[in-house]
Amino acid sequence: MFLGRHERGLDSKGRLILPAAHRDALGNDSAIITYGLDHCLFLFPRSQFEVWRQKIRELPLTDPLGRLLRRHIFSAADEVTPDGQGRINLLPHLREYAGLEGQAIIAGMDDYIEIWNAQRWAEVEALSIASGDNAAAWAALRI
Repeated sequence: MFLGRHERGLDSKGRLILPAAHRDALGNDSAIITYGLDHCLFLFPRSQFEVWRQKIRELPLTDPLGRLLRRHIFSAADEVTPDGQGRINLLPHLREYAGLEGQAIIAGMDDYIEIWNAQRWAEVEALSIASGDNAAAWAALRI
């Protein structure tokens, strides 16, 4: 399980150190990193990515949205394994998509990780709090 929010800097080679708890949660599994929503990156353990992959493969090729999703997810994807220092390499197109330079937020999302530009994360979080979206999301759970 991936939990918590961690701020990390990218090094000059575009590498990012994953938090130790997230590396532990990955275990020996490699990870797939790709474009996410809202201009963040999604990082899935390979086993979890296979679940998403199968669902996307079920979409017919004749469906324009299915083709768009395939392009968005698969063409951007890269398989990564943390090195001995816990670093993963973020390819230039992934860094560009998410606006990653300097500081990044690594946010645990239970079964996957989101990687954000730190400033964009703060803006999205502030907007969510100000708009009351958090309360609406909690209400939808009916707890």
